[in-house]
Amino acid sequence: MAKSVNKVILVGNVGKDPEIKFAANGNAIASFSLATTDRTKDQGGNWTDRTEWHNLVAFQRTAEIIRDYVKKGSKLYIEGRIQTRSWEDKETKEKRYRTEIVINDLVLLSGRGDGESGGGSRGGSQYDQRQPAHADDLVQSTEITDDDIPF
Repeated sequence: MAKSVNKVILVGNVGKDPEIKFAANGNAIASFSLATTDRTKDQGGNWTDRTEWHNLVAFQRTAEIIRDYVKKGSKLYIEGRIQTRSWEDKETKEKRYRTEIVINDLVLLSGRGDGESGGGSRGGSQYDQRQPAHADDLVQSTEITDDDIPF
């Protein structure tokens, strides 16, 4: 089978405060929109901006980080994958679709107090949704024994 790739990288600004929900099992789910803008020159030589809005969703620890640190106007670096969900509308019985980016990695580019003002890039913090569930798992996986030392 041929290899395939589903990877998205976005840098943009959050459109409105993230919506946080909790699944039946207690896991956090964050959903929000992110705006990216392309600047192009038209035939008249004038610059025009074209903004694209992306629907994003994050789960578990990444959703909790978004709840605590992300707000309208925050500048983010996102890595994720495209996913399309479908469901039947309860009222019209029509099939509905929603394409969204499932976040794997998140870097906060805005400072802590930044948000609607945009703000600069005061060193972002990176969070990876695939990190171990417990700190004990990380400690056990990085423990060094005498067998690891080459001398």
